[in-house]
Amino acid sequence: MTKQLTFGQRCGRALKHLRGTPATARQAFPERTLKAIETAIGDGEAMHQAEVRLIVEAALTPGMAYQGVSNRERARELFAQYGVWDTEDNVGVLIYINLAEHQVDIVADRNVGRRITPEQWQAVCRAMTQGFKDSNYHDSTLDALQQLNSLLQSHFPATGPRDNQLPNEAIVL
Repeated sequence: MTKQLTFGQRCGRALKHLRGTPATARQAFPERTLKAIETAIGDGEAMHQAEVRLIVEAALTPGMAYQGVSNRERARELFAQYGVWDTEDNVGVLIYINLAEHQVDIVADRNVGRRITPEQWQAVCRAMTQGFKDSNYHDSTLDALQQLNSLLQSHFPATGPRDNQLPNEAIVL
């Protein structure tokens, strides 16, 4: 649901997002961090049956920010756009990071969503956002991925080799 904001709040939010650029995202998530994320996702998927995607977005477009598009709405849009929902066993998980607002949302396909509680998802998100406050994007993201992989392994343990249905590389928008 789009958040209802005053005119001043909408303008302020749009300006905050206007300052976010691809360079901002690359500074927070340099190549070394992106490679480490890719490895962590691949290592995790060897331990569990879920498919994980991570998307970092420097900022919403000023128009989206002005209209009050929520982090959750944007995460759901990207979940669909990048086909995270399209896994054989409905086990796709999207981690969406909005740098402009230092917010993280996780959207999970229905099979995963039935087994993991909102509190467990929130703990993974908090692992990232607490580190983000200190500009510690590398370690906090990897710690959260480790936490997520353990959680997924407890509910969806690997049963042997399988095809990788979604790329492991993080996407930076």
